[in-house]
Amino acid sequence: MVKMIITNNPSVVDKYPENVCFIDGSVEQVLIKVRDIVYEGYDLISHPLPASLRIMFSPYRSIAIGRNNGRVDPLQAEIVEESIHKYKRHMDVRGADKVNSDDYKLMDLILLESALEDEKGKW
Repeated sequence: MVKMIITNNPSVVDKYPENVCFIDGSVEQVLIKVRDIVYEGYDLISHPLPASLRIMFSPYRSIAIGRNNGRVDPLQAEIVEESIHKYKRHMDVRGADKVNSDDYKLMDLILLESALEDEKGKW
């Protein structure tokens, strides 16, 4: 059961208007918000970083968060902290690819929907 989607992608907000926390900012700001929520005891449903280096340079990122366990899972906290560090390291070398932002919006939405489909029925 998805409790919330943290995103800076307007296409995700349009398609899933409920339970969305829209971040009017960068992917780094999305990751920081996810970190804060994980430290409140929520579970990660989708990984904070994409599986592909090319998608890393997308200006959009959507991350699904699950139920609140009332306690911080140290493994999930480590995953999100490391994701922030890895993201910053890659962005120091090369900035976000804003030229292809419409394509990245669609790819982010498709990847989110794939993660949500994988989670159906697991909660």
